[in-house]
Amino acid sequence: MKIHRTMLFQRTRLFIVLTQFCFVAGRHSIVNGTLSRKLQEEISSYQSIADQIIKLSVNGAAQNQSYNRLATFVDKFGSRLAGTQNLENAIDYMLDVLARDGLENVHGESVKVPHWVRGSESAVMLEPRIKPLSILGLGYSNGTPTKGIKAEVLVVESFDELHKRASEAKGKIVVYNQKYVSYGVSVEYRSSGATEAAKVGGVASLIRSITPFSINSPHTGMQSYGNGVKKIPTACITVEDAEMMKRMADRGEKIVILLKMEAKNLPDVESRNTVAEIVGHQYPEQVVLVSGHLDSWDVGQGAMDDGGGAFISWQEQGGVGSSQYYGRHKKDIDNFDLVMESDEGTFTPYGIYFSGDTMTVQDPHQMNLCAAVWAVVAYTVADLEEMLPRK
Repeated sequence: MKIHRTMLFQRTRLFIVLTQFCFVAGRHSIVNGTLSRKLQEEISSYQSIADQIIKLSVNGAAQNQSYNRLATFVDKFGSRLAGTQNLENAIDYMLDVLARDGLENVHGESVKVPHWVRGSESAVMLEPRIKPLSILGLGYSNGTPTKGIKAEVLVVESFDELHKRASEAKGKIVVYNQKYVSYGVSVEYRSSGATEAAKVGGVASLIRSITPFSINSPHTGMQSYGNGVKKIPTACITVEDAEMMKRMADRGEKIVILLKMEAKNLPDVESRNTVAEIVGHQYPEQVVLVSGHLDSWDVGQGAMDDGGGAFISWQEQGGVGSSQYYGRHKKDIDNFDLVMESDEGTFTPYGIYFSGDTMTVQDPHQMNLCAAVWAVVAYTVADLEEMLPRK
């Protein structure tokens, strides 16, 4: 956005880091757990500038800029799984366009990232009838033996039910038919489902996709194995198949599944965080950092997760790049005023919280609004006379 060159970041240095990161820092007096009156008044004084940024982003020259740039990017590169050459090609592209946009100190910072390969995968229900199941292996899952895992199924609807029925789980494939509550709540089954199943003797786990709506579509995502627990294969199944197996189990029918997954975890490989700066003139040592992650899962375009976040930051894997960025720069952390990360989708923004993936799911107007919010917050914080308060 041209606003970067003409208005933004008059005092403080702006870092754009395309990886994952979430951190809040700064210094200022706090009164009764809130911002001081002086700081509140200074922030309020930026209303007219915020209005200009919003107008430019939503209805002005920058309208749809993030969307169009993102569309070009994901159409050109598609998925960008960590550890792949395609991700490195995408990083080269971003370094080039950031430099051509006139940003300063554009460079890559070396990081080690996991290298996971999905391979071929399949699941077939053999009893009480033969039915192929749509699955997607979860990120960093181990694979099955070559001949697969053939086992009876235990269907549960919660971790509590699994623990109560632990004596039934040994040697079985645990199917989670957990109800969707919210992403933040329900995603725990994807993250920890394999570990909890392994603790009670399960040989594999299948997780109902973390979504309130399904068209027989499984969703992939990150999972992690707990320490000291056998690393069993794990995958997502569709909402429809999870509910079907729950009904079968309630009728007392025996369910048997053959699961085959070629997934492999290979040695970590070198990659890069993508970094660019706009250096302020008054406090160039102080930093406001805006970020997203360029990598994506391998079964879509990575448009929502997290291409949209990366591209509104320009106007993951699992935080690996962000943690290494922090390690490299923690000696300067007192100068980091605010770190902003967008990694939950570019939907209509209702505020800033300190807390199917193709271009088809993106909405240009919503991206305009997200870009406007991102730019307003980054500009205001970067231009304040003093830094924000630390907790």
